[in-house]
Amino acid sequence: MSLPSLPRILIVDDEAPARARLTTLLSDIAAECPHALIGEASQAQQALDKIAELAPDIVLLDVQMPGMTGLEMAAHLAHSEAAAPAPAIIFVTAYDEYALQAFEVHALDYLLKPVRATRLADAIRRVRALKDNTASQAKLMAAVATTLQATRKNFSVQERGRLLLVPVADVLYLKAEAKYVTLRTREREYLLEGALSSLELEFAAQFIRVHRNALVARDAITGVERGQLTVDADSDGESDKAQDAWQVILRGIDDRLPISRRQWSAVKALVR
Repeated sequence: MSLPSLPRILIVDDEAPARARLTTLLSDIAAECPHALIGEASQAQQALDKIAELAPDIVLLDVQMPGMTGLEMAAHLAHSEAAAPAPAIIFVTAYDEYALQAFEVHALDYLLKPVRATRLADAIRRVRALKDNTASQAKLMAAVATTLQATRKNFSVQERGRLLLVPVADVLYLKAEAKYVTLRTREREYLLEGALSSLELEFAAQFIRVHRNALVARDAITGVERGQLTVDADSDGESDKAQDAWQVILRGIDDRLPISRRQWSAVKALVR
């Protein structure tokens, strides 16, 4: 990660007094630890938007926030396909029970509230010490992604220059199309970069494979029916022409997805 002469810092905390306290501390250490405070955010989506817009070098991140924890937000930054490198994360929290998790995801530091000025300055200096070691920072963020995959409650979707969060619970199915995966909610579709096989491993508890190119949310399946569908060729001998096939009925939408012969028994057991 390459830092400018002054590290650019973003504060993320859902409590205004906590943000004000960190702002004051940063002002107190400005002489001994020069930096640039470029903004603050009170919740995860706002923070992700500001990170995309402002490209901070350091994020002072609260662990406990409504809607998404700081730990999960760190995972989304690691998964992001953004061109700019992910910022260094310094967790700030009132609860020491999160310390082990924070270091397991390779946070640069972990500060307990009330934060002391000397500890904050030390943490910022640690980040600056990494400024010439881009490879190390990349490895840190990759480790964040690997460690926190199982805890994700939202998908990260790049759209019009923003990183959007789509709750896993809202996704009815995931369908592979070319190099993208289509995420379908009741309201609309999103495009996600990545492999369907990786998503299947990560979200096996929530989704079941119904066909080689589709995963369906287990709790979104309301039944199955036979109908005419164009089914892509599959290694078990299914053709890519229109045929009478079993298909999944989904809650809240009219879309129908084919069920391959290989997956039929697993899907049938689920809807019994």
